[in-house]
Amino acid sequence: MNKLMYLWFAVKTVFCTCQPDHKINDFEKVRSQYKISKIGKLPAVASESSGLANGSTPGMFITHNDSGGKPEFYEFDLSGKLTSTITVPNAQNIDWEDLTKDSDGHLYVGDFGNNGTPRKQFEIYKFDGKRGKTEKISFHYADQKSVASVSEKPTFDCESLFYYQKSLYLFSKNWDKNKNVKLYRVPAEAGNYTLTAIDSIEINTQVTSADISPDGKTFALLTYGKILLFGIENNRIDFSKPQGCFRLVKKQNEALMFLNNTDMLVTNEQGNIYRITYK
Repeated sequence: MNKLMYLWFAVKTVFCTCQPDHKINDFEKVRSQYKISKIGKLPAVASESSGLANGSTPGMFITHNDSGGKPEFYEFDLSGKLTSTITVPNAQNIDWEDLTKDSDGHLYVGDFGNNGTPRKQFEIYKFDGKRGKTEKISFHYADQKSVASVSEKPTFDCESLFYYQKSLYLFSKNWDKNKNVKLYRVPAEAGNYTLTAIDSIEINTQVTSADISPDGKTFALLTYGKILLFGIENNRIDFSKPQGCFRLVKKQNEALMFLNNTDMLVTNEQGNIYRITYK
């Protein structure tokens, strides 16, 4: 099964290009503006890295494993050294898919993957490391009528989020036959919410992670095979300002974060760490 899955990803990424995005959504070609370098390997315990966030001190980073992993965060440096393991209390890892951090140091991990065992209720855990406390942001989708069967494509599947101005922004993975990635917003406070899409865009690949630049002017979507960049104006998060698209064929890309306003860090489920530097 793993061999078939890796073959599927290989085929998807090899044939994944930005050409449709240039044509349909007017993205610019920006590949030559970025240098992509493999800089290290993740700690062995992070065998299925699926999210990234800044760690407790500069130069440290936090990741977590995908579905079925322990409810833990792993802090590491860019040499790949594991520096700490953080247990998230009162949480379970059904399908943790992405990670983000707010200005107060809270970590938000999205337990909202839905491409394995079908589900209708989803969670985001808000972790306060200083107090060792976890709150739960629960939600379901307004147009999800029932739990899909195992044989159906998981339309209501999400693998990406970021924090911005007291809200969390989520992006559907995109199993939709119309290739529409949907954008959702949920308050970054404990509660039970019903989500309705606030925007959508046609992208011909699956979205696996997202992040926003520290200056709040750009957000990025990581996919199997490319990265898409969007501008932000008037503090509004939507798809109205497509900026750039460039290929990133590095196996099963699952996690992305901004290091500064231009450079990014990406990890894949094969344990590799890549730095993307703006030239």
